[in-house]
Amino acid sequence: MAHVISDLSKYVIVFFMALYTVLCLFGVRGNDEEDRDWIYGVQIACMFMVHFLGFAAICLETGDISYIIFYGFQQILLFATIALYRVIYPEISKLLINNICMLLTISFVILTRISYDKSIKQFFIVTASLIVGLFIPYLVKKLKFLKYLTWVYAAVGLLLLTVVAVLGAVTHGAKLSYSFGGYSFQPSEIVKILFVFFVAGMLKESKSFVQVVITTGIAAMHVLVLVLSTDLGSALIFFVTYLVMLYVATRKIYYLLAGLGAGGLAAYIAYHLFSHIQVRVVAWLDPWSHINDEGYQITQSLFAIGTGGWYGMGLYQGNPTAIPYVEQDFVFSAIAEEFGVIFAICMIVVCLSCFIAIMSIAMRIKEEFYRFIAVGLGMTYITQVFLTVGGGTRFIPLTGVTLPLVSYGGSSVLATIIMFCIVLGLYGVKEQEGIRNAKKRKRATKSAREEERDS
Repeated sequence: MAHVISDLSKYVIVFFMALYTVLCLFGVRGNDEEDRDWIYGVQIACMFMVHFLGFAAICLETGDISYIIFYGFQQILLFATIALYRVIYPEISKLLINNICMLLTISFVILTRISYDKSIKQFFIVTASLIVGLFIPYLVKKLKFLKYLTWVYAAVGLLLLTVVAVLGAVTHGAKLSYSFGGYSFQPSEIVKILFVFFVAGMLKESKSFVQVVITTGIAAMHVLVLVLSTDLGSALIFFVTYLVMLYVATRKIYYLLAGLGAGGLAAYIAYHLFSHIQVRVVAWLDPWSHINDEGYQITQSLFAIGTGGWYGMGLYQGNPTAIPYVEQDFVFSAIAEEFGVIFAICMIVVCLSCFIAIMSIAMRIKEEFYRFIAVGLGMTYITQVFLTVGGGTRFIPLTGVTLPLVSYGGSSVLATIIMFCIVLGLYGVKEQEGIRNAKKRKRATKSAREEERDS
């Protein structure tokens, strides 16, 4: 009986996820947040239903009701996040807050299914990250001197990456992190944010050819250090983010074309220099001929996605743990297997709605520094989503990056929450600019009327 209920719940979960996703598409349209409050309210209800049904299935399948306690703590965290961010920052984007919580909800459910111990650890990191993030929108709006620390961002970022390149622990052929006190930290996740601030600061000051050359040189140093650490997934994210920020700032297509050409050449050289890149390319081109070695991960990922079908096999009915490091690099495949392809596609659309909302905020910000930051953070986020999903579906070679807010990884979830909270702060900057502009128009209208009356 428990299995039948669990099996039926997967269809209901897909329904609520699909409804949430459709509402996302309505949420990114228009500018008036108040007119869309009913949309956000229904989204919250869908989110809590997905969360409840997911943990109900987990309890039924495992027969362990202790999961209910964990579920309760997660409910408190999600409710507190939505309530506190809305109360403290009433002007922020409610869609982004909802999407953050929905992606975290999916993460809580799938990580609990894959590894209860890791899901508990992730829960504590998420809680701490959300508490830290609560202060960030305020700091973004109030600390105006942030735009003058351009070279500090570059120096700190390069220092952190260099320390990892020299002293970092080797994981799967790449130096990604260093450990202290039993905890590991991946600096490239935080440096992504510093890098965006650096580029925004440089391009705010000037868009001259000399300034572009200097900025490109420092950006190339970041990428080069990552390449030397063989953290090529992060290097690609930095590269794409910089190219888009440069194009948005200058509107010169030849910079973009030159960057793409240089990137293609660098990829060709890297392929011949690093053996583990060759392994990933071989696994991408023909995983079935290497199913027992180089192609094992990707073939297991494809099996999982194919087995799940449209509606999924249901929680604990699949075998996602057959994929090595599934909770980090292949969490999308695990979701597709047990929740279904429709659910997985909906999750991608939710990620896309985050990106569209961020870019919409960016395009409405007048001050260049803040606009460039929003563009850079948006590109950083969506590039990472593309690399993770593309790698797991064999659309592109594997890069070893995590799916933001969903995959297991403390550094990743901390950095992503900080990124989103910075964007929420930028949304407040946009609102402040709108209020200032409205006051200026009001004063101008009043002055014009007074002059007309005097004449």
